[in-house]
Amino acid sequence: MAISDRGSWGSRTAFIFAAAGSAVGLGNIWGFPTRVGQNGGAAFVVVYLACVLLVCAPILLSELLLGRGAQRGPVGAFKFFSPNSRWWLVGVLGVVTGMAILSFYSVIAGWALAYIWLIATGAVGKTAEEVSYFFTSFTAKGGLSIALTFLILAATAASILGGVRHGIERVTKTLMPLLIFLLFVLAVRAITLPGAHEGLSYYLKPDFSALTNISVLHSALGQAFFSLSLGMGALITYGSYMSKKDSLAGAALWVIALDTSIALLAGFIIFPTGFSNPNFDPTASGPGLIFTVLPQLFASLPGGYLFGTTFFLLLTMAALTSTISLLEVPVSHCIDEYNWSRKKAVVVLMLGTFVLAIPSALGNGASGFFSDLPGVGTSFLSLMDNIWNNYSLPIGGLLVSIFVAQFLGTEKAIKELTANSAWFPNTALWSFLIRFVSPLAIALIILWPLIGQLLTF
Repeated sequence: MAISDRGSWGSRTAFIFAAAGSAVGLGNIWGFPTRVGQNGGAAFVVVYLACVLLVCAPILLSELLLGRGAQRGPVGAFKFFSPNSRWWLVGVLGVVTGMAILSFYSVIAGWALAYIWLIATGAVGKTAEEVSYFFTSFTAKGGLSIALTFLILAATAASILGGVRHGIERVTKTLMPLLIFLLFVLAVRAITLPGAHEGLSYYLKPDFSALTNISVLHSALGQAFFSLSLGMGALITYGSYMSKKDSLAGAALWVIALDTSIALLAGFIIFPTGFSNPNFDPTASGPGLIFTVLPQLFASLPGGYLFGTTFFLLLTMAALTSTISLLEVPVSHCIDEYNWSRKKAVVVLMLGTFVLAIPSALGNGASGFFSDLPGVGTSFLSLMDNIWNNYSLPIGGLLVSIFVAQFLGTEKAIKELTANSAWFPNTALWSFLIRFVSPLAIALIILWPLIGQLLTF
């Protein structure tokens, strides 16, 4: 199969929108504000930005250089740079991780899709009791969750059937500008609400006394790592469609800037909106915040139904830009390694992911994911989230950093990063970060639960 059969981006802008869309998702819209609320507000934002630049950016560049250098997906990239070794298993981990995450991510995206209509019609109720009861009843309807999951996966499959330029590129170049526009509209509306100044103060004025707790660093590092979609092969795959003439460093900085800006904008929506209600708890956790707390707030605002409907439309679009990249990883793998046609790969893998998603979509399992709500516990969905997000992703990122720094070597990596006289700000700094800072920081993410237990003795 010729490399040209795989497809390529029509422009650097197309890649930036697609890669940023891969990174932007449900975690930006609820995960980032949740972490900010749980870790003292603005001080967390400062630490988060430092983690993005010093820990995550070097790994993001590493994944892009592997993909572009090999012009293959995760498995093929490791085979290209390290033939006759078992490093290709790291690529397999990325492919499996992408598919597994998509299986439960699409369930939550399906709920967000339904809430566009449910908020618009006022079906979720107004009081805390009404909204919580409605959500518990809604997620207990396994058949409905399964149908919504299928709709999300079908939309995802349709988006990539046309290939890179006529599928992924066309969809993301439409969704990303619209997503950013809606974020701005909602942020402007939020900061004009009564009491919004208190939310802005909480969000923008750092209290550095919170940084005495090392868990803030761990939380910021984890959020930065997961927000950029590292460790699951998506950026290796998207990098494989890049032209050799494109500057990897410039493209990476644009992706980081867009992803981080969208996370920050989400905070300008959540906190001013929340503090407009005297009963708002800024430490409310993610899913409960989105599906129970925010609908109560929307119901209490003038024009709240329109505000809420637009918010869930935004949330669904953000989820779709991520599901596209999650499915593209195994699709690219099957095209590269098994010479499948794109149509066959998309259909087979979409249906396989749908089957895997069914346990997460079933009623009791769905409700159990929201352990922040009364009367719920562990579920299959929460188990999947814990395994793949909390362990598989950081392990994948750790192995990528070790491979590039120790086995490929920073000299060879820098040659790829600066090919065709491409701009690169500081090769010595990147070399130091990818060799020492990034792997040590990711090891902290992985080992933190054990460290936390040891500190309690």
